[in-house]
Amino acid sequence: MFLRNLKVFVFALLTVGATAEAHDPSAYGGLFRTRDFGGVWLNADVGLFLGGAVSVAVNPADPNHLLLGTDSSLLVSRSGGRDWKREAPGKLFGAVFAVTFLPDGKEALCSTPAGIFRFDNGDWQQASAPPEAAPSRAIALGADPQHVYLLGRHDLFRSDDAGRNWARVEHDLAERPEFTALAVDLRNSETLYAIADGRLLMSRDRGASWLARASGLPESTIEALAVDAQVPGRLWAGSANRIYRSDNGGERWSAYGQALPEAGTNVRGIAANDDGRILVLATHRGLYRSTDSAQSWGLLEGNLPVHLEARPLVRDPSHAGTLYAGYALMPYAEIWRIAVEGGNLLGRIDAINLAGAAAFMMLLCLGGYFLTRWLIRRREGVHGPIRKAGT
Repeated sequence: MFLRNLKVFVFALLTVGATAEAHDPSAYGGLFRTRDFGGVWLNADVGLFLGGAVSVAVNPADPNHLLLGTDSSLLVSRSGGRDWKREAPGKLFGAVFAVTFLPDGKEALCSTPAGIFRFDNGDWQQASAPPEAAPSRAIALGADPQHVYLLGRHDLFRSDDAGRNWARVEHDLAERPEFTALAVDLRNSETLYAIADGRLLMSRDRGASWLARASGLPESTIEALAVDAQVPGRLWAGSANRIYRSDNGGERWSAYGQALPEAGTNVRGIAANDDGRILVLATHRGLYRSTDSAQSWGLLEGNLPVHLEARPLVRDPSHAGTLYAGYALMPYAEIWRIAVEGGNLLGRIDAINLAGAAAFMMLLCLGGYFLTRWLIRRREGVHGPIRKAGT
């Protein structure tokens, strides 16, 4: 119990964000939902006051069951966002950058700076994983219900037992690149696509070997990657202020439509409808939308926050036109830095640290005791002895 309370105290100092009973989308981050692929957006975080919506998952068996990772905790709603409560506050704290439901909708996975956690039989339990697996950038499901992939701080990890145990994936890449994005195409023999050191790679053997998939892509850093939810073999990527599309599993790419209107826009998430006519992008400037195959772009405002970063962009698996998007008041890069440093700090908490903390608290208590005694004696010296009431 003491260790748990100490962890909570540490993260209270390292994280930003709170929950209250108001929400002003013009000034704060939050979670928003559209039912018509980006035409109209409404709040999906009723009753919350969020510093940042960091990740979101929709239950494939119940679209009203949502998990929302924030910059300080994990929240759950079973009413489509009309009301929320905090999940396992004694276990899950810190920024939740990755969360997902397993295919049956009864189990779920999430990552906090303290580790990887699995929801099963009504409780969150910590999984067995290397320390560097958390915090995690992403969690992706494989074709087999037991296969799950996870991007840790730098590396790719895999579980073969539905997230109970994790191990680093040993691969054939000459150097140890930094993996920053991951997508799995379940319709193509569990093909993995990843961004590593800004390059697009593909693996057909569960991450053991990787091939470059850069033909037609610019030499600049690949910022975002998405497997099309409707068209087999179609991929989307964001780089150099524009969107690229591949219709053959990444073997060949071509620029799609026109560049975004503001130079230097960093794409974080991509969603496209079945014919590619309507696209929604999460960027560091907010949400962009095109209704003419990317020939023109518009920055979405209205009920959405203005000039805030957007990052999570998630589709409801049961309804093609429903998207969830999250905004953050603090830059996501800063939230990630705090999460990583918080995770490192927790990793350094051992018996010596705890003994030192206990000694410090004891000294603090003793100091307070002697200071109180000194103040009482000083007061008695000035005003005479302090008399009890009725004497």
